[in-house]
Amino acid sequence: MSIRKLGLAATTILALAGCSKTGDIAEGGITQIRSACPRVGVAAHTGDITLFNPATSRDANAIDVTAVLTNVTSTCNDASETIYTAINFEVLGSRRSGEGAREVTLPYYVAVVQGGSSVVSKRLGQVTLRFEPGQTRASATGAGQAYVNRAAATLPEDIRRQILAKRKAGDETAAMDPLARPEIRQAVLRASFEALVGFQLTDDQLKYNATR
Repeated sequence: MSIRKLGLAATTILALAGCSKTGDIAEGGITQIRSACPRVGVAAHTGDITLFNPATSRDANAIDVTAVLTNVTSTCNDASETIYTAINFEVLGSRRSGEGAREVTLPYYVAVVQGGSSVVSKRLGQVTLRFEPGQTRASATGAGQAYVNRAAATLPEDIRRQILAKRKAGDETAAMDPLARPEIRQAVLRASFEALVGFQLTDDQLKYNATR
C-alpha cells in the first residue's frame, strides 16, 4: 500500500505535533539519540473538507459545509515492544445556512507511514458535527491510535555507533554530518515513522483541495 493511494504527501506535512527536540535526529543535524515514537501531524491536502450542494457543483455559491481538522495532540507510550500513540484532534465546521438543527458526519483516517512513503497501516473513523438551530458553526473532537513495532523503529547498532561516535577537532570527519552518508541516511529513514491524520476524502475532494 503506497502513500499515494491516501492522497498524502509526507514531505509536505501541514502540521507537525512534535518538532525536533533533544533525543531526536533532525533534518540537517543530530541533537543526540532519536525517539522511537512516531511524529504526529496532518498530511497535506487532507486537513480540510468542503461539501457542496448540489454535490456535483464546484461553484463558491454551492458550498454547503466546510470543516478543518486542527489542534492535534498526542501521547506516546514506548515502554513495550509495540509503541502505542494516542491521538486527539478537533474538527471546526461551518455551514452556509443556520436553518434548523443538523448533523454532519465526516470520515477521517489515521495512517502510520514508514520512511516518508510507505503506509504500513490505516484506520478509519468518523466525527459528527452537530449544528444547533440558528447556528452556522459547530465543533467536535476525534481520536485515533497508532501502533509501531519497536524493532522497526530502532536503528541498527552499527549505524547508531557511527552517528554517536566522538569526533576530534581537526579530524577530516569532524565537520561532516553523518546523515550526509547515504547508508546512514537510509537507515534513519527506514526507522522513522509518522502517524498522520486527515479527512478521508474522495478523489474529487482531494483534487479540489490540491488545486483550489
